[in-house]
Amino acid sequence: MANTEGTWLSILDYSHFKKVSVSTIRRHIKANLVKWREQEGKYFIWTPASGGEIAQRQEADLLAIKLENQRLSMENRRIKEELAEARMLIHLYEGGAMLPGEMNL
Repeated sequence: MANTEGTWLSILDYSHFKKVSVSTIRRHIKANLVKWREQEGKYFIWTPASGGEIAQRQEADLLAIKLENQRLSMENRRIKEELAEARMLIHLYEGGAMLPGEMNL
């Protein structure tokens, strides 16, 4: 009995699902290592995975992207603070400006 449950995925979606490059998927199509079809110039690969497995993988990928975004935002904030501090020091050393609260005696 053939497994009729599954999903047709685009090359890009399938490469994300299997964690391999698009070029590898194209080589597999050319070598007939995967079940594929062409529709309106686009290739789709059959995957017997259930929709739930695909959804779980996509959710995990989304979570990883959100965590990476949060990490980069924090790093960006830290770098901006360092830059502002460096600019202030350069301004003080080059311009000799007084800090707020200092008096010229």
